[in-house]
Amino acid sequence: MHAPGETASESAGTARPQSSIGIVGAGISGLTAARLLAERGLNVCVFEKARGVGGRTSVRRARDLHFDHGAQYFTVHDERFRQRVAGWVDAGIVSEWHGRIVVIENGRVQPSESQQRYVGVPAMNAITKHLADALSVTTRTRVTSMTRRGDQWLLHDDADREFGHFDALIIALPAAQAAELLNGLPRIAQQVRACQLAPCWAVMAAFETRLEVPFDGAFVHGSPLTWIARNNSKPGRPQSECWVLHASSEWSAEHLEDAPETVCAELLAALGQAVGIGRAPTIHTAAHRWLYALPSAPLSVGCMWDDDARVAVCGDWCQSARVEGAFLSGLAAAERLIDRDVSRERIRSHER
Repeated sequence: MHAPGETASESAGTARPQSSIGIVGAGISGLTAARLLAERGLNVCVFEKARGVGGRTSVRRARDLHFDHGAQYFTVHDERFRQRVAGWVDAGIVSEWHGRIVVIENGRVQPSESQQRYVGVPAMNAITKHLADALSVTTRTRVTSMTRRGDQWLLHDDADREFGHFDALIIALPAAQAAELLNGLPRIAQQVRACQLAPCWAVMAAFETRLEVPFDGAFVHGSPLTWIARNNSKPGRPQSECWVLHASSEWSAEHLEDAPETVCAELLAALGQAVGIGRAPTIHTAAHRWLYALPSAPLSVGCMWDDDARVAVCGDWCQSARVEGAFLSGLAAAERLIDRDVSRERIRSHER
């Protein structure tokens, strides 16, 4: 893999510079785009502020306890995604989750819609780790600005380091964070800024003993909670009794600045009330605030694209708020760049 700004020749005879693409964000969208572009022979460099890849498919570990504290599972509808998921299943990266899923409202428990639900194995981030394999990914790097130098792009991080030069960029971040980078491109920045993402508090709780409830996951109505799941019911997980609780967007916004300890106490109380059990003894609790979790009005545009600037913006918020949407949005961004690269070569061939 080439370092940022390096080029490679297609062959000894043509010596055509390889396009160099900078990608900001190593979640499903960014890594899907990176994988497709790398497979097409482009020089791809991915930058991620966290210490590892994953985005909202990240996993939280505490000793032998595991929690998928972001994306809980995914479903498949699009045929392109179906084919990719089939390959992941064959490779042992993904497995179907056969947990019993219900809907809880006012103390009543009803079956949820029957559908195939998939999870990464042994954690949700198995998918992004697989996508990132053999790619050039720079972690612990928060990109704070992007500038043009001639007809190429430079990226700058919060430590005043400079990365580049790139022929094109893909910004695979939540809308608010993407808009901050796109200040120099007001037209696309305005479109991105118009998409609002709501927060979500997530509580991770491990219990001394199994919670005796007849389900493994539940959509909860009429409660501070919107989703609860027995994480250890998913394939490949340690068997300690671990639950993930997601608060509603409304509750999360109202309690955005609450201390994590307060959030844990209130959402655990809401769990007991929702499922009709007392406060069960815990051996571990933690809370994580997803500041940009769910779009209030998900788009269906695939990705956003500025042809003059050669900048694409993608994310699940561009194509439904699901793992599948994140994949399809990253695919759309990569295809935009590939189409542009092919068109450019056709023009060059005609001129020759």
